[in-house]
Amino acid sequence: MRFAIIVSTLDPAGMNIRDKLINEQHFKDAGEKFEGEPIYTNGETLLYTVTKRTIDCEHIDKDIKADIICFATKHQSEKGVPSLSVHAPGNWGKAEMGGSDRELSIAAASCIKEGLNILEKKDHADHDVTVEATHHGPLLDTPCFFIEIGSDEDAWKDPKAGSVIAETIIEIIKKQPEYPAAILLGGGHYNHEANKIILRSDIAIGHICPKYALDNLDEEIFNKAIERNKEKIDLVILDWKGLGPNKERIKKIIEKKGIKVVRSKDVR
Repeated sequence: MRFAIIVSTLDPAGMNIRDKLINEQHFKDAGEKFEGEPIYTNGETLLYTVTKRTIDCEHIDKDIKADIICFATKHQSEKGVPSLSVHAPGNWGKAEMGGSDRELSIAAASCIKEGLNILEKKDHADHDVTVEATHHGPLLDTPCFFIEIGSDEDAWKDPKAGSVIAETIIEIIKKQPEYPAAILLGGGHYNHEANKIILRSDIAIGHICPKYALDNLDEEIFNKAIERNKEKIDLVILDWKGLGPNKERIKKIIEKKGIKVVRSKDVR
């Protein structure tokens, strides 16, 4: 399986991770360039550096051929809590940070699960380790995921965090994981129920629609959430308490699809 890693010159966390991949994970100059920047390789895996924001890399998979694409980036939050996170890209509603309105990239659910499991076992010091809800661009038709360092300038440049993320990416690639997969509806952006399921069961979770985005969830985008995954999705998991007033409406949408549904407490 061919992996590609993408970082951005505009992203201090991405450049931190790139440095660790080159200096600690033995990536070498491949003798080619992409967007004027050197391409690095450690064999089957190629490391690309782009000169725009990663969230703006719309359909970059037309130019970068890979089976799975990993975006290694910063995560930014108002609270500035140090974090290491993974998630799938896409927009449940309006595209305010790259991508397209109501379009989801193809989630690499097994890689997301493997990444969270690896991060949780590493010495991540004072960093929170979490899966995030599906959010922001870019829109790709190749399975992909984000792995991020949060959440402020000091954290993005932290060499230890850069090393941990670089090590994790390489371990994911070596494992080439394949798990049964589901999507999850409800809960917070930093999804505690998804974290428990991923860490305590054999189930991977691809797209996550958090409570704040459920007003956008209709039959059309629900079907996209089922279909836009590398893995076949046979299960919908509901964070029942995290559905708010949307419970009955969402149950009807799922019933039309005829897919198995369970509550998160019955999985974890």
